[in-house]
Amino acid sequence: MVGSVPDGWWRDRPAAAARLRDALVPVASGGLARVKTPVEIVLVVEGVASRLPEVPGVQVVRADGSGDDAIVELVKDRGPERKCVVVTADRELRSRVGELGASVLGPRSLPYP
Repeated sequence: MVGSVPDGWWRDRPAAAARLRDALVPVASGGLARVKTPVEIVLVVEGVASRLPEVPGVQVVRADGSGDDAIVELVKDRGPERKCVVVTADRELRSRVGELGASVLGPRSLPYP
């Protein structure tokens, strides 16, 4: 996942975000091992990656400021009746969304090239 592997993603953030978005497309229909299908995929982008267009199966949300803050707000807006799974390696974000009732998976749970 973007940022979790030092593969040069920082040199072209929009391209890295596009690779992640495209890797998420099959997850929308096939789900993840620990998440039942169907799933709604929401990718939060910020900064220079905010021009990334949506593709079928992956909704793109553009953060006005911090991407982490935008993710927390999305989890809050979902409410407790809708299961929410956040994929991140960021410890602080894991804690923030966990306090709101979201499940958290690490980046290795995704089929990311």
